[in-house]
Amino acid sequence: MSVRILALVGSLRAGSHNRQLAEAAVKHAPEGVVIELFEGLAEVPFYNEDIDVEASVPDAAARLRAAAGQADAFLLFSPEYNGTMPAVLKNAIDWLSRPYGAGALTGKPVAAIGTAFGQYGGVWAQDDARKSAGIAGAAVLEDAKLSIPGSVTRFADTHPADDEEVVTGLTEVIQRLTAQAAPAAA
Repeated sequence: MSVRILALVGSLRAGSHNRQLAEAAVKHAPEGVVIELFEGLAEVPFYNEDIDVEASVPDAAARLRAAAGQADAFLLFSPEYNGTMPAVLKNAIDWLSRPYGAGALTGKPVAAIGTAFGQYGGVWAQDDARKSAGIAGAAVLEDAKLSIPGSVTRFADTHPADDEEVVTGLTEVIQRLTAQAAPAAA
């Protein structure tokens, strides 16, 4: 049995430290855990009920839902833009919250972590991501947190996968997420 975790990164920037953090999660996933870094959030159109019609859901949104449907849990990586999560991450949560009451997030464990340049590491954005995912029906792990401040300087010369303190924190979050997801994956 393996646990499948879908990683959604809220930054589209090529050199994103949150993407690097997600890459570190993939690299350091424990045995029996598969972390898939979803590619394509930039192509998912803004959620609109008019285009969320069973026979004609946009391809990018359908791919996101299919990947999410195969996941046992979700790991959200959020930078902080103007004190909140990026629109691309909120949009993904919106698509995964539908159909109402039966979306791909419903009942599945979710953790939100990340890094930002500010002194608190994007904690407001990550709190917003947890709130939104919870309202969307996810089983949010409120105590599985990792907010890394000073990303621009901290990761200027070191990839998060090579930062021992980051790897330790990341591993703890993945273990908590896995423990919550394991019964459903069995």
